[in-house]
Amino acid sequence: MEKAFSYRFYPTTEQESLLRRTLGCVRLVYNKALHERTQGWYERQERIGYEQTSSMLTAWKKQEDLDFLNEVSCVPLQQGLRHLQTAFTNFFAGRTKYPNFKKKRNGGSAEFTKSAFKFRDGKIYLAKSLEPLDIRWSRQIPKGCEPSSVTVRLHPAGRWHISIRFDAPTIQPLPINDNAIGIDLGITSLIVTSNGDKVANPKQFKKHYKRLKRAQKNLARKQKGSKNREKARIKVAKVHIKISDSRKDFLHKLTTNLVRENQTIAVESLAVKNMVKNRQLALAISDSGWSELIRQLDYKCLWYGRNLVKIDQWFPSSKRCSNCGHIVDKMPLNIRDWQCPNCGINHDRDVNAGKNILAAGLAVLVCGATIRPEQSKSVRAGAKSLLGKKQKPKS
Repeated sequence: MEKAFSYRFYPTTEQESLLRRTLGCVRLVYNKALHERTQGWYERQERIGYEQTSSMLTAWKKQEDLDFLNEVSCVPLQQGLRHLQTAFTNFFAGRTKYPNFKKKRNGGSAEFTKSAFKFRDGKIYLAKSLEPLDIRWSRQIPKGCEPSSVTVRLHPAGRWHISIRFDAPTIQPLPINDNAIGIDLGITSLIVTSNGDKVANPKQFKKHYKRLKRAQKNLARKQKGSKNREKARIKVAKVHIKISDSRKDFLHKLTTNLVRENQTIAVESLAVKNMVKNRQLALAISDSGWSELIRQLDYKCLWYGRNLVKIDQWFPSSKRCSNCGHIVDKMPLNIRDWQCPNCGINHDRDVNAGKNILAAGLAVLVCGATIRPEQSKSVRAGAKSLLGKKQKPKS
C-alpha cells in the first residue's frame, strides 16, 4: 500500500535557483503541450496524445531559444506531460473540467521518479544537485521503505514542501471493535454523531477574515509589476495558507480520532459541488471542508481496516423518524427540533439524522439493502417544532 509523507524543507541558494528553473521549465512544457493539443483539435481535428507530446519535447530541446530545457532534469518534464495526459483522461471521463494553463504566481510542482533522485543515509539528493535537501523530518519514514518518487512543491507564499511517496507494507490494521457511528455533516456543528456528540465548526476563514481583508486591500493599492505589489501578494498568500493549514490540522485530528474509536463509520455522500451554487451558503460550506473530511475518512479507513459506508445524498435522513421510520413531507432548515406526528418522539434534527445514517449504513454493510425507501403516500403530515413556532435559521 502506498503512502506519502509531506515535509517542509529549506533549500540553499543554489538549490532554490535550480528548483525554480525546474519548475519554470515544467510549467513551460506543460503549457506548450496543452496549447499544441488544443490547437491540433480545433484546427485539424487531430487528437494528440502523450507519445506525440513526448516527441515534441525532444524537438523543443533542440531549438536554440529553448536550449535552457537541457539545463534541468528531463524526468520532471516527462512527468509534467504524463500529468497533462491524466488531466485529459479525467476530462473525457467527465470527472473534471478542461485542463487550464499553469501560472507562475501559483508556485508549481515537479515530480522526480527513482531515476532522478537518490535516498542515501536518510537524505535525499535531487538530480543535478550535489548537496542533500535540508528537510525538517517531522516524522521518520518507516524502516525498510524506499521512496518511489518525490514531488517538490513551491507554495505561492514562498514555502517549499517535499512529498515522499513509498510503499508501506508495515501498516497494521487497528484492533477490531464493535463501535459503529453515523455522522451528519453541518455548518454550525461540523459533525453530529448518532451518539449525540456535536463537534463545533471552527470556521477558520471567519477567524482570519479581517486579517485577509486588510492584506487584500493593501495589495489592491499597489502598482502592478512593482516589488511592493509582490511583497503584498506574498502576505495575502500567507494568510490563505494559514487558513488552509488550520483547517487541515483540525480535520486530520478529528478524522483520526473517529477512525481509531469506531469500526464502522457511515456518512452522507454530499454533492458539495452543487451545494456551493447556493450563494447564501457557499462560503460557509466551503469553509467547513466537508469534501476533505470525507476524503480523509476514506483513505484512513482503508489504511487501518475500518468500514466506511457512504449513504446516497437523497436519503431522507433528517425527515425520517429514527424510532418508527415515519417520513414527513417537509423539513425546513429553520426547524432544529421536531416531534414525530406518528409516534410522538421528540427529535434533535441533526442527532436524528445521524441515527438514520447509521441505520442505513449498517443495512448496506450487512445485507446490501436499499437506502432510499419510498415515502408513504398516506403520510402527509408535516414536522412539528417542539416549541410550536419557527426557530432561527441554521447559521
